[in-house]
Amino acid sequence: MVNKVYSNRISEYTHENGGRVLLLFLLFLLAIYEFLHSGFSIFAIICISPILIVAVYVLSRWKMAAFWALIVINYFLQMKDSPIPSGIPMSLWDEMIEIILIIIAVVDIRQYSHFGKCINLMLFSIIIWFCFCFIELFNNTCGLGIDINSWFTSARLMALHLIWILLVFSIYVSSPQILIQYLRLWAILSLFSVYWTWKQKNIGFTPTENAWLYFGPGARTHVLNGGSLIRYFSTFSDAANYGCNAAATAVALFIIGITNKIKWEKVFFLIISIGVIWGMFQSGTRTAIFCLAAGFLVYVVLAKSFKIAIPFGIAFALFMAFLMFTDIGNGNQQIRRMRSAFDKNDASANVRDVNKAAIKKYLQDAPWGIGIGSSRDNIPANNKYQILSTIPPDSEYVYIWVHTGVIGITVFLVCMLIMWLGACWIVMFKLKSPSLIGIGGGLCSAFIAIQLGAYANQVLYQYPNGLTFFGGLAIVYILPYLESDWIKFEQQRITRQEAKKRLKRIKKLAKRV
Repeated sequence: MVNKVYSNRISEYTHENGGRVLLLFLLFLLAIYEFLHSGFSIFAIICISPILIVAVYVLSRWKMAAFWALIVINYFLQMKDSPIPSGIPMSLWDEMIEIILIIIAVVDIRQYSHFGKCINLMLFSIIIWFCFCFIELFNNTCGLGIDINSWFTSARLMALHLIWILLVFSIYVSSPQILIQYLRLWAILSLFSVYWTWKQKNIGFTPTENAWLYFGPGARTHVLNGGSLIRYFSTFSDAANYGCNAAATAVALFIIGITNKIKWEKVFFLIISIGVIWGMFQSGTRTAIFCLAAGFLVYVVLAKSFKIAIPFGIAFALFMAFLMFTDIGNGNQQIRRMRSAFDKNDASANVRDVNKAAIKKYLQDAPWGIGIGSSRDNIPANNKYQILSTIPPDSEYVYIWVHTGVIGITVFLVCMLIMWLGACWIVMFKLKSPSLIGIGGGLCSAFIAIQLGAYANQVLYQYPNGLTFFGGLAIVYILPYLESDWIKFEQQRITRQEAKKRLKRIKKLAKRV
């Protein structure tokens, strides 16, 4: 009886909405056809297209919610037990939201008059790098011909994604309020990673983390000294990624903290930065020490102040002397491992040197590299460059060197240097507000720290680093546009802070009476 009632209702609906039902049925058949002939990706896109349309509409109504969602999702994409649904390629989460945000800004261009801020030295540098990557499409060193699909998969992450990051941050970080909220969110996410490190160390790993650490790729690189030393990776893909990110983040948050004029925020950023440094040591990533030191040294130069340079210089010298010339703390395995970064006879460093020598030998005949998108999966076994796809690159710079050759790594380094020097020039000569100089200086210092990490580890394009540090540099370029509003905003906050202090003093005096 019940089935008959539902059947009648379906019949009535079909009769009244025949065209819609037919259209949905045809779309369903199309989805099945695409699944059988083209695989899951197109099928998935067709199936979720109505959801995407609804998502675009919702995001257009709450634009900043989409921006904040992008920051949070990006941060947890490589967490072993990520709450983000799997099944969609990792990079698409970021790119979908970024492209939607850019489309919304274009559609709503009368409201978003911020596109002029996007035209700067950083955009110029990224476009040069992207143009070089496009030329690499015609690189036939390995005799593979033009493979647009493989090329686009790699070039999208290496260059095109940087354009999306620049546009999104330049458009949506449009006020002092949004800027400070972004910095707080970054600090809170970093604090969660510190908590997760503590949780891994003192409570234990989740089943997924445990499987990766002891039975997966982590067993060879993260379980050392017979299992007595664990390199903790927190919410990141691995310990190297975590350690380099932590070093760069700690530099930025510490500098932002010491230059902040709001007391509670100063304490907030400084405490979190110290916690992040603790997490950095738990990762056992030796390169992170140099990232941390380089970041602080950059700020000493950017600050143009002996009051800052002298204390920082003394603190840096003492820290390096502690690691290089003493045995203090050697009972702690993490500190002992960090000290091995200064050992010229370290076996790990020697293996990397051997790999680089082998790569250099093969690349002498390939100044353009083996090609973007070329890998062990598509290079023939009898090709002399096939071995290059099997040697672990160990670092982002070596990876770019292998795939784009000496020409490519030179172009990449020049582009990175231009965009970074442009940001440093803004901090040193265009900004007047001390706290804004602190924010700009912190972000510039963090960028050079993560670049140094990329010299020794493959971390620059790993999540969440690309969005975090290239986005941070994009913020530096828009700081001159925000400065006048920032000064007013900061003065209002200082006034409220002073009013609260006066109120507290009055209450104390009243209690004494």
